[in-house]
Amino acid sequence: MTSPKASGFPILDVHHHVGSAFLALGGEIDSAKDGIAKSAAAKPSPADLELESRLAIMDGAGVDQAVVIPGHGYLRPRGLPDTMAENDLIARYRDRLPARFPAALGIVEPTYGEACFAELERCKHELGLAGISFHTRFQGVSLDSRFILAYVAKMAELGLLPVIHAMNETPEEALWKLAVVARSIPDTPILALDAFGSYEATRECFFIAEVAPNLHFDTSLSYNFDFIEDFARRFGAERVVFGTDLYSHPVGRRISHLLPQILESKLSDEQKRAILAGNARRLFGVA
Repeated sequence: MTSPKASGFPILDVHHHVGSAFLALGGEIDSAKDGIAKSAAAKPSPADLELESRLAIMDGAGVDQAVVIPGHGYLRPRGLPDTMAENDLIARYRDRLPARFPAALGIVEPTYGEACFAELERCKHELGLAGISFHTRFQGVSLDSRFILAYVAKMAELGLLPVIHAMNETPEEALWKLAVVARSIPDTPILALDAFGSYEATRECFFIAEVAPNLHFDTSLSYNFDFIEDFARRFGAERVVFGTDLYSHPVGRRISHLLPQILESKLSDEQKRAILAGNARRLFGVA
């Protein structure tokens, strides 16, 4: 099997969550993310341990860079101030090692309505975030919510990339709703995460790729690369990006099994280079 380290291809992972998957999905709550704001409390701090673990996983797999995203399961009893704090934290995480984390995404909550338009402006102009992540499974709305449609229209004006989790098995994130969002801003690229999460969803992606040509798809949650390779041949490798859905330790322990399959596929070196880093750099404006 081809070693990613020895491949010579730059690799940029577009799907790294900073936060506890247990908090989002159930189970024990760990303190890894809390340590981001408490780096002086202990030596080594939880934040340092979290970063060390992430870098070790990346280095072990030959992944050069990653786009970091807050975890969508964060607690928000205060509403908008809690969301703003998450966006501040992810910007600081990026700034600790910008050579490894060249871009970060923020979050806005559709249930806050018009209050989040100002936060979109702040994410762009004050925090320098590259885009906004939506994961409506955790946000209390359907993906075709009128406020999501309003937010992505504003993001198109601001130059913020919409990054949308689309797990087709979850009614709130059905792929047909992803197409509704994409068709509402047809001249703006959108990155869909998790869309290849099952065989049926992968086949449906072939349909919505035709319906909404501005959609791009990451590789996370796919059980193999075979169908994605077919997708890349049909719609162009420029619409596929490498992503793994890595969370903070202890859930995040390894990089996706798809990386060696991408390297061993029959795609050209130019296509592999695009999927592994080039397309992401273009979408996120990373030099």
